[in-house]
Amino acid sequence: MEMQGEQLIPLTQQATWDALNDTTVLKDCIPGCDAIDWQSDNEFLLTMTAKVGPVSAKFKGRMLLAEVDAPRAYTLQFEGQGGVAGFAKGEARVQLTPEGEFTRLSYGVKANIGGKLAQVGARLIDGVARKMAEQFFSAFNRRVSPAEQ
Repeated sequence: MEMQGEQLIPLTQQATWDALNDTTVLKDCIPGCDAIDWQSDNEFLLTMTAKVGPVSAKFKGRMLLAEVDAPRAYTLQFEGQGGVAGFAKGEARVQLTPEGEFTRLSYGVKANIGGKLAQVGARLIDGVARKMAEQFFSAFNRRVSPAEQ
């Protein structure tokens, strides 16, 4: 499964970068995220709950920041285990481009799943994955946008 998208963030490039590396912001924006903690300079540990059709699972996993080009881009590699439900792994390439006082956040996501989750059907999984990615980036934009006066 692959997808791409973009958001115009009403923050400077540096402020957008800082928010993308803030565990509190990430926890608020990742759908189903129960906990996220820094493990090292470029690694997070997280737990989240995801539901794909009739299969619901609590995933424990890690996210690794690679190809870091602060404050312009990074690749976020992720992998998680959901017990009998299966596993998920993939990566998201995030790029930030200044546009005046705003920042264009572009992303490309690739993901693979296996186990019981893979048995529910590729179309259903693609739809859920696309929805989760869109929810994250939309929630991120809302979370970091200044409140209207």
